[in-house]
Amino acid sequence: MKIASLDDGSPDGALVVVSDDLRMQRPCTDRTLRDALDMKRLVPELTEQPFDEGSCGAVLPRATQFLDGSAYVNHVDLVRRARGADMPPSFWTDPLMYQGCSTFIGPQDDITGDPDWGIDFEAEIAVITGDVPQGASADEAAGFIEYVLLINDISLRALIPDELSKGFGFVQSKPPSATSPLAVTPAALPGWDGRKLHGILHVDLNGQPFGRANAGVDMTFDFGTLIAHAAKTRPLPAGTIIGSGTISNRDADEGPGQPVARGGRGYSCIAEQRMVETILTGQAHTPFLRPGDTVKIWMQDDAGRSIFGTINQKVAPWP
Repeated sequence: MKIASLDDGSPDGALVVVSDDLRMQRPCTDRTLRDALDMKRLVPELTEQPFDEGSCGAVLPRATQFLDGSAYVNHVDLVRRARGADMPPSFWTDPLMYQGCSTFIGPQDDITGDPDWGIDFEAEIAVITGDVPQGASADEAAGFIEYVLLINDISLRALIPDELSKGFGFVQSKPPSATSPLAVTPAALPGWDGRKLHGILHVDLNGQPFGRANAGVDMTFDFGTLIAHAAKTRPLPAGTIIGSGTISNRDADEGPGQPVARGGRGYSCIAEQRMVETILTGQAHTPFLRPGDTVKIWMQDDAGRSIFGTINQKVAPWP
C-alpha cells in the first residue's frame, strides 16, 4: 500500500491511499496518518480521484519524534579521514544516532537558510514505526515498521562544529527535513528484505546526476538494529521516524568513492564529495548549496517506475 498526505492547509494534511501506478487516490476514514497510526488501522474509502503528486505535503508533517542514525559507516569513516582523525572501533558495532527536528516539510517546499550556514542535502531512507516497546530486540523491532519513505535531511554544515564542540548535539544545524510524497508499506515495497531497502537512490543536483548509491549496500546497521538502539531505554510511540543517515557506498576497490561523471556511484550529500576531495587532493572544491540550486531525490523499481514519488526542492533566496 502507498499513502500520501495532501497539503490541504491543515497541520497534518489529508491522508489518501494511492494506486501503485500513482494515477488514482482514495481518501481514508482516518483523516490523517497520525490518526491512523494511533488507531492502528487504515481504511480507504471507495471513491477514487486522480492523484496529483504536486498536491502532496510531508507524509507525516508532525512526527512523534525524529531519530536519525548513521547506518552507512563509510560516510562516518570519510568524515574522520578528511579530518585526519582515527575511527573509533565502536563506531562499527554501536550505531550513532541523534534526535532531530520532528517537523517535516513537503517534497516540493523550498530549502531556506543563509548560504553562509553551509546548506547541504542528505538523501536518506527512513521508516515510520508503530508503538515500539522498550527493550525490543532488533528482530522484534523490524516488525514494528509501518511505512518506508525517503527524506532529504537538510544540514547546515557551517553551524555543526560549534554545536558539537559544546558536547551536546545538533539543534540549529538541523532544520526541518523534507519527505518524499509517498510512503510505502514494507509488504508492497520492491527491494525490501525486512530490515533494509535494496535499490538505487537517485540524486540530481541542478539537473545533473550527483548520486546513484545503492541503499542496500554498505549499510552497517539495518533498520531493525537502529530501532532497537533507539528503544533500549525508552518506548517509541507510534509515528516515530527513524532515518538511515546519508546513503554512502565505497568503490569496488575500497577507495573513497568517485563522482557519477567518472563512473562511480557518486554521493548522497555535498559534504561527502567535499570529504573525498579533501582526502584525494588536500582541499574541498565543491560548494554547498546557494540560492537557485535545485535538488531532486527519487527511487525506481526494476521497471523504471517511481516508488516514492520525487523530492524536488529549490534553494530560496535568503532575505
